[in-house]
Amino acid sequence: MISGQVIAITGASSGIGRATALCLAECGAKVVLGARHEDGLARLKEEITAAGGQAVYRVTDVSRREDLQSLVGLAQQSFGRLDVLFSNAGAMPIGPFDDLAVDDWETMVDVNIKGVLFGIAAALPVFRRQDSGHFIHTASAAARKTVPNQVVYAATKAAVLAISDGLRQELAGHIRVSTILPGFTDTAFSEHVRNPELKEQLQKAGAKFAMSPEAVARAVAYVLEQPEGVNIGEVTLRSKAQP
Repeated sequence: MISGQVIAITGASSGIGRATALCLAECGAKVVLGARHEDGLARLKEEITAAGGQAVYRVTDVSRREDLQSLVGLAQQSFGRLDVLFSNAGAMPIGPFDDLAVDDWETMVDVNIKGVLFGIAAALPVFRRQDSGHFIHTASAAARKTVPNQVVYAATKAAVLAISDGLRQELAGHIRVSTILPGFTDTAFSEHVRNPELKEQLQKAGAKFAMSPEAVARAVAYVLEQPEGVNIGEVTLRSKAQP
């Protein structure tokens, strides 16, 4: 049951995170919003509260361990507990290996992998004290299928999948762990791609078969709606048009 749960969301100011925050707040969750862009967070909080929901936010860079600690602390200070951490923030500055974009590789490792691990480090002690909690991590359908130009990104998302399943096994019987693996989604996924030709290819592909971020939000809600004794380990979803 979603109503009344305290749910922290990273990457909440846009895309999947924003859509999920709106969806869960409408279902009665108390949402704790984290992202790097304060303007987007403030607008989202205002939208949720104007609709009768409950939301707080804190500027959060998931590559900084202390920022995740602060976000979890905000949930406890504001609502007395934390029931769910949705580690959704991601980076996708993809490109061919020949570009030698080492800074972009480091960004993907720092955000996509370390961001998940730092979230676990922040929330796990809280969940252990409560003897309840739920980690939800955004991976990607790319974790299952590596293609040229997306190799480092796919590797980071495969790491998220491995971390999540290992964590699920270690916490079985006490704390739930779920992974969402979206295909092409209508977010700003191409804005950090430096290669103009690759950026254009991605934009054209997205126009053909990207699904809405609201579809992913509904998948998160589905995971959360399960009875306490049920753990949905993985949900993979794509638009019907995506091959």
